[in-house]
Amino acid sequence: MPKWFPLLLPAALAGCLFDEEPEVVRLSGDTMGTTYNITIVGEDLDEEAMAVAVTESLAATNAKMSNWDPNSEVSVFSASGDTQPVAVSPEFATVIAAANDVHAQSNGRFDVTLGPLIELWGFGPRKPEDPVPSDEAITAALDHVGQDRLLVLDPDAGTLAKSDVAVGINLAAIAKGYGVDAVAAAVAGFGVENYMVEIGGDLVTRGENDKGEPWRIGIERPDAAVQAVELIVPVSNHGMATSGDYRNFFEQDGVRYSHIIDPTTGRPITHRTTSVTVVADDAMMADAWATAMLVLGVEEGLKIAEEHKLAVFFISKAAQDGTDPYIVEQSSAFAEILAGQ
Repeated sequence: MPKWFPLLLPAALAGCLFDEEPEVVRLSGDTMGTTYNITIVGEDLDEEAMAVAVTESLAATNAKMSNWDPNSEVSVFSASGDTQPVAVSPEFATVIAAANDVHAQSNGRFDVTLGPLIELWGFGPRKPEDPVPSDEAITAALDHVGQDRLLVLDPDAGTLAKSDVAVGINLAAIAKGYGVDAVAAAVAGFGVENYMVEIGGDLVTRGENDKGEPWRIGIERPDAAVQAVELIVPVSNHGMATSGDYRNFFEQDGVRYSHIIDPTTGRPITHRTTSVTVVADDAMMADAWATAMLVLGVEEGLKIAEEHKLAVFFISKAAQDGTDPYIVEQSSAFAEILAGQ
């Protein structure tokens, strides 16, 4: 997978209560190779019906977006040897359109055609003795990467085409966010206004928690040795996602290779930014931008965040050893969110 999803911890803070003690429904399970956790706050909640709606929503998302299901819509498209436009579902078209936007605005750092490079660098299965890819192999893989030139989406016709039969689509860095939003829509369909939906660290919230407080989520400090909260963020009525590279990597000949690959170079990132959190209107865009910003790194990422008014929080390794091994930086939009808590 091109992205690791960190633990995001709801922060229980004291505050005013509802006029009456609200009902709370908590649903959890496995999906998309990870877990989901849903908290719904309200009155006269039909837990059984909500559980069915959540299950159906997750199944529908997997049927369209799962790269692990050979019969999913994305898998069938990727396996096709046809370069003619094919009809795609509105949901699939929505995700590709969003991916195209982030691809363009991030200067190509987010790319759903990254699959050949992921396979080349061995993220999945990789043996310690596997060699680091050669320059020639990277160049060859890059020929099949680049969604702006290899994919053609026609939103009016509802079709998608690829100009190279070898091109595939990997939605791992955006599908979980889309799934969060889809489940949230299913929950909202019951008329509830207060809930949190989280899948693999990507989440969206609405309204207030069962304490009558805004939802607050902890961002994990990027230290694989310990689990600690770096910052607590108010995220009511927003989506949020964090991408990090500090648990999925390999080392060879004394060199550390991150699992986060830059689609423009074909190589793992080498900058010191190790964790990025994005708060957006929905989980899908937070998901995609978190990956894009981690590829960009804090220096270039902050420039793009300011240009597009994105709420982004960066954690980077300090250049020199000191009392704190990490440096944190944030965009203006992220600072405004913190100031408004």
